[in-house]
Amino acid sequence: MIQKEKKQSIAFFGSSLVSAYWNGAATYYRGILEALNKRGYRITFFEPDAFERQQHRDIADPEYAEVVVYSAESERDVFDTLDRATGYDIIIKASGVGVFDHLLERSVLEFRSSGSRVIFWDVDAPATLDRMSNAPDDPFRGLVPQYDLIFTYGGGDPVVSGYKSFGAARCVPIYNALNPDTHFPTDSRENFRADLSLLANRMPDRESRIDEFFFKPARLLNARRFLLGGNGWGQNVPNLRNLRIMGHVYTSDHNAFNSSPLAVLNVSRQSMASFGFSPATRVFEAAGAGACIITDTWKGIEQFLVPGKECLTANSGIEVAEILAVLTAERARKIGVAAFSKVTSAHTYDHRAELVDRQLQRLLRLIPAGEG
Repeated sequence: MIQKEKKQSIAFFGSSLVSAYWNGAATYYRGILEALNKRGYRITFFEPDAFERQQHRDIADPEYAEVVVYSAESERDVFDTLDRATGYDIIIKASGVGVFDHLLERSVLEFRSSGSRVIFWDVDAPATLDRMSNAPDDPFRGLVPQYDLIFTYGGGDPVVSGYKSFGAARCVPIYNALNPDTHFPTDSRENFRADLSLLANRMPDRESRIDEFFFKPARLLNARRFLLGGNGWGQNVPNLRNLRIMGHVYTSDHNAFNSSPLAVLNVSRQSMASFGFSPATRVFEAAGAGACIITDTWKGIEQFLVPGKECLTANSGIEVAEILAVLTAERARKIGVAAFSKVTSAHTYDHRAELVDRQLQRLLRLIPAGEG
């Protein structure tokens, strides 16, 4: 049990903490911030009333953070909200807030003059780096060196090197993880039963990969059942008798979704697959439920799960079909048990929060630079 001791205050500007609707970072935010609160940080999460997220809340305001929902119809709304962050020790601007991102990225830096530390937390670092590399006039390029610290959702050394090339003072990957209090094995449910399930919102740089790794195996294995959950799959998808599409799956149903099928598929976005070292939140959710995970191959996967023992990997849709064609319930169960054991022992949000905590304390000069 982590001993809670009073530390610093954090003002966090992100997409949404209370809604996972079109918001893949929700589980990540929840896990990290809850674990930081256990370590004594006082957290306020500022999120815009946008994209119908408040109409699709899947949790109430949590005890570990105060949630401030602000109107984002005008710049004045944003400036009024920024005023409320005055006096916090740490100001964090996450990528992908979705409204007035450039304004927030520029404006939060003004808090440095009053002694606050300002951090940019990139939950889509490969895409950000690619954008800046291809657009010399990107307004964020000149802001990178002004941040005290860059946290990233993942990416390993390639992302760290990329950010340093743009002048980042320090860049530290904080990987996805498991919150065992919210994601765990549960009884299977009939409406989620399938041979292969995939939970993924429809995104431009993932769509062709989903066609390859999910729809192609569905075309090849007529006798197997395939289940697709997530937003955006209402039209222009293959019309297959063995494929069922169910739309948005609320967070409260994720455990049953992952516990019910023979195997759960992970398909990385192209940018994440290219950079590697970027396991999606869904990977840890599925492993926490004891699911047998089949994932597209990406660099660094062995740092999280051992291929062949704790997950199964494929380089193409044909390989997914070959794996699924011979996968037995007994083998799937053994792989799921091994994955569960690994993530609960080494990849929880408490593990990630320990790293974040040390970085924050270093930033605030409360521990020597040579430690941690």
